[in-house]
Amino acid sequence: MRYAALLAALLLLLASPPSRAAESRYMTTSDGVKLHYIEAGRGQTMVLVPGWTMPAWIWQRQIDHFSRSYRVIALDPRGQGDSAIPATGYDHRRRGQDIGELIASLGPAPVLLVGWSLGVLDSLAYVHESGDGRLAGLVLIDNSIGEDPPPAPPAQPMKPGPKLPREVMMRNFVRGMFARPQPAAWLDRLTETCLRTPDPAAKALLAYPVPRTYWKEAVYATQRPVLYLVRPKFEGQAGNLAAHHKTAETVVLRDAGHALFVDRAEQFNDLLGGFIKRRIWH
Repeated sequence: MRYAALLAALLLLLASPPSRAAESRYMTTSDGVKLHYIEAGRGQTMVLVPGWTMPAWIWQRQIDHFSRSYRVIALDPRGQGDSAIPATGYDHRRRGQDIGELIASLGPAPVLLVGWSLGVLDSLAYVHESGDGRLAGLVLIDNSIGEDPPPAPPAQPMKPGPKLPREVMMRNFVRGMFARPQPAAWLDRLTETCLRTPDPAAKALLAYPVPRTYWKEAVYATQRPVLYLVRPKFEGQAGNLAAHHKTAETVVLRDAGHALFVDRAEQFNDLLGGFIKRRIWH
């Protein structure tokens, strides 16, 4: 019986298609910009959108984990990672359109759209302008979504002083995203990659010219399942979203930095995987 079971397991393994290793791919947007993305795995598709100046490979722990069961696409938005650096397009509508054109290029099946930090706003811009017809669900990670209460101002306003070099500011920003120690070489590589985004583009990405209500309208416009994963900074918004949005679930992760899917990768993957199995692809 033991040998028969082993033989059956071997035959099942041989009959299953091999998982697809991660590959670099490119697409060209309607305004002629070459965008890079990472693709791994097979099956239902999830699209991962990183934050301000961040590369697609910051999602590596999610790419490795979820590509065992799904097709995972991690985008380098324009001006970031290995994507082209155009002179224009660093506004919410064009960045949302980029996401829509990527989704359209992946085939007709609905996708799970996952945005982190600025990727939350880019994803919501896509929903606001194009609707949710191509979405199976929406995951929003650690940014304001226009709900109440608005983010509190800093407890101690920054005092004027000598301006730090851009390289120093970016290094401090990158290291400040994590509550847990990360390898120094990895942090250096991440900093260098983020500095690839030109300063004018980086500043434009932090100044989308829309009111907070724009993002809230997008969240409440969708009836797809929504998962809002945040730190305590956004706990009030999470509570209001859970109370007022019929299809939303919220989770507050404590003891994690802004890049909580890196800091608490195993817990994050478990939470997202449970949401997917429970609400998206049963």
